[in-house]
Amino acid sequence: MGGTTDSRSGRHSALRRGSGYASLCPEMAMDLEFRFLGTGTSVGVPVIGCRCEVCTSADRRNRRTRSSALIRTRSHALLIDSGPDLREQSLREQLTEIDAVLYTHSHVDHVVGFDELRAFCWRRSEPLPLHACPETLGVLKRMFSWAFLPDNTYPGYVKPLAVPFSGPFSYGDLAITPLPVTHGSVDTHGFLFEHPMAPSIAYIPDVKALPPTTRERLQGIDVLILDSLRPRSHPTHLSNDEAIALIEDLEAGRAWLTHLGHENDHAAFEAILPDHIRIAHDGLTLPL
Repeated sequence: MGGTTDSRSGRHSALRRGSGYASLCPEMAMDLEFRFLGTGTSVGVPVIGCRCEVCTSADRRNRRTRSSALIRTRSHALLIDSGPDLREQSLREQLTEIDAVLYTHSHVDHVVGFDELRAFCWRRSEPLPLHACPETLGVLKRMFSWAFLPDNTYPGYVKPLAVPFSGPFSYGDLAITPLPVTHGSVDTHGFLFEHPMAPSIAYIPDVKALPPTTRERLQGIDVLILDSLRPRSHPTHLSNDEAIALIEDLEAGRAWLTHLGHENDHAAFEAILPDHIRIAHDGLTLPL
């Protein structure tokens, strides 16, 4: 393939030139998989009451449920956020088991599918770990206090295990690093995933700016999944141009845009992007 032998920059150059991840290393698809469960903004697409071209589009890629994702290794399946469309997403993707939930932040469109987690607790004897910053866990405990009570013993209820993070943690061979980002007034994180048999991947669906430490950690990332709300500026989300500029500034090998509003038509937007930046859609799977 050529390129340098550096563990990060070597993959970076290969990813930019390659036609797909399976072409880099066929066995990678068995070690790590990233699936977009939802790629929409807080109101989803179509938007209620809207008759714009995107909301009435026949292109299924323009139907966007609220942002959520699943990252899967040989040994674990981890859900990222539990938004209001979790039931629909799980049925569509035939998702029946998860090992933990990772929360980016406490906004409604990322947490209010919490009660749907009970379907994943039915198949477990142990509580379901919920990894989040202390602020987000505090919101979950207030919103769904019944689930965290000591007398929550009924077998049909969610059985959560609150696990506050303050640094990296792991599931099997998958190392997970929470990355603080700026997004409105709530504590918000993206996640960096590193696996010995796959490219590095970062998922940041809600962000307006990156603190210096996060920016440094993401420099040269192999795969970057990033917020790109709309063409116009927004106070708490990246606009399309801001997202593209950040991807280039970080020298990401490949990037997918997510958390898209109805001002973004999938085909039209993707047609003007450079080859190493694509638009995510619900159900898209990246075999890494």
